[in-house]
Amino acid sequence: MSQTEAAEAWMFGLAGAGGRIAAWVSDSDFVVDVSHSIYAVEDTWRELAGAVESPGQDFEFVRLWVRSFAIPDEDQFYVTVSLDGTPIALLPLQRRHVGGVRVLSWFGGSHVGANAPILDRERMAALSLHERRMLWVALTEAIEGADIISLKYVPDDYLLAELGERLDADMLYRAHFTSWEEANTTQRSKSRRKHDRQQGERLEALGAVTFEEMGPGAEALDVLDVMFRQRAARFRTMGVRDPFACRITRAFYDASVAPGSSVDVKLHVLRLDGEIVAVRYNVVHGDRLFCLISSMSDSEAVQVGSPGKQCLLRVMQSVFEQGFGVFDMGVGFTDEKRHWCNEQIAVGHHYLPLTMRGWLAARAHKGWHGLRHAIKSNDRLRRLLVTLRSRATRTTSD
Repeated sequence: MSQTEAAEAWMFGLAGAGGRIAAWVSDSDFVVDVSHSIYAVEDTWRELAGAVESPGQDFEFVRLWVRSFAIPDEDQFYVTVSLDGTPIALLPLQRRHVGGVRVLSWFGGSHVGANAPILDRERMAALSLHERRMLWVALTEAIEGADIISLKYVPDDYLLAELGERLDADMLYRAHFTSWEEANTTQRSKSRRKHDRQQGERLEALGAVTFEEMGPGAEALDVLDVMFRQRAARFRTMGVRDPFACRITRAFYDASVAPGSSVDVKLHVLRLDGEIVAVRYNVVHGDRLFCLISSMSDSEAVQVGSPGKQCLLRVMQSVFEQGFGVFDMGVGFTDEKRHWCNEQIAVGHHYLPLTMRGWLAARAHKGWHGLRHAIKSNDRLRRLLVTLRSRATRTTSD
């Protein structure tokens, strides 16, 4: 086996356990540095982070995450790849122990939806396919103390095609317009406008409707408290785990909107007679706005006016009137995304096994997600699963 073939075999999990293949590029050398301090990579991070794909690529957001969760230095991995002495890629990763497997993954996890390596896109595009593959080989070579790099929900990108094994996972939804007029004309038909107007009239019949936006501050903390109560009620109705119930997770979000926060948060709030009936929590980066959380009142009397949709209508207008170019609404289909998002980007999971244990973990994770996808895309299988869950619930209650 040639050196190139051996390196490619390692990248795709085919090398033996514990094997190490040296990365090689014909004309240039990749140098990889692994730091355990976010401040050591701050300058590189800020230089590379242009039009980010996620708040998980925002330095201030990740720094606050590290502080709030008190992540030990040894579990912070900031992997920088340099080419000819200049950084070309950066991966900020957290080490977690999952079922006995040491996993390197994104700091924010599912809280930020999509995520991706931070790249010098111009220089990456100038590399050949082989050179990009060897870049990732060099990265895996430099990492010790982990079994697998597991990168969830990475947007489809030709520059990342050689980044380990990829498993298609979901879709990312974005509204991308140059103005509110373009968004309104493109996304709202005559019948849609009529429907929105009727919903607005029903809500206004219940009281005085006001809409506002705010950044970090004392009032924002009160808004967050209402938002999380509304989300908790929604999760209970859906019968799913509340991802914000964790005390530390809640403390992170509170810190992000506390007075003096360095994270650029924008809250959109819809009120009815002064009472909050819908909220959207967003992180700002340049001309992009990322919506991470949305909520609305669970009052049946209020829901007849569709406060969530009315809030979003006002959000769309204000966002594009203010000059934002992209409003990212996250991964996973919803009715509101169908109405407003003109961009759908495939996202997938990327696996880079570092040991045999990591290779086995990747196989298991791929199998599980393949099963979930098969169930979600097959009505018969989905109905069968619902029936089985229902029977299991009745048996447990009996």
